[in-house]
Amino acid sequence: MATKILDTNSIKGASESTSGATKKPSASTKVNEDGKEDSNLHKFFVSALKDIYYAENAIIEALDKMQEAATTEELKDAFEDHQLQTKKHVSRLEKVFKLLDETPEKKECEAIKGIIKEGEEVIKSTEDGSMTRDAALIIAAQKVEHYEIATYGGLVQLALTMGHDKAADLLEKTLQEEEDTDYNLTEIAENYINFDAEQED
Repeated sequence: MATKILDTNSIKGASESTSGATKKPSASTKVNEDGKEDSNLHKFFVSALKDIYYAENAIIEALDKMQEAATTEELKDAFEDHQLQTKKHVSRLEKVFKLLDETPEKKECEAIKGIIKEGEEVIKSTEDGSMTRDAALIIAAQKVEHYEIATYGGLVQLALTMGHDKAADLLEKTLQEEEDTDYNLTEIAENYINFDAEQED
């Protein structure tokens, strides 16, 4: 009987030891002299936030040009609505920076600069007042959306990994809105623009 008790205790101890060994450490335990997180992943996360912060501000300006260039009222309205929404995204990012005790800063984003430049070329290369221009503008706008969707999707997962749940919630809201905008642009193309553009000489 005594042997059985010893065996049970031994198993229990081994189990506790194994449990302790396999327990996941917190993702970001390093801190700098200011008490801020200092892991490489955290640094990358903050850098990526600065990148999308720059991008969102650049998109606000680009949407002015796209709205002015659009032909149909449906697309003009969509660009106007998305510009207002993008301003909310900027404000939301500033809240995320605050949650992380970081200063909102823009880091020049070459990707969005290239996508916006391509959108400007679309305007130059299509006829003013044509449905073909609207069709091309929608594709240009969706390239912007897909960049944002990819970025916010990754940022949400990083925030969750590092335990920044409130930041993840804010980023998730923006991600959902970007996906909705992408869907709405497809709807406008299919219902109002693409068929008429195909009929143009």
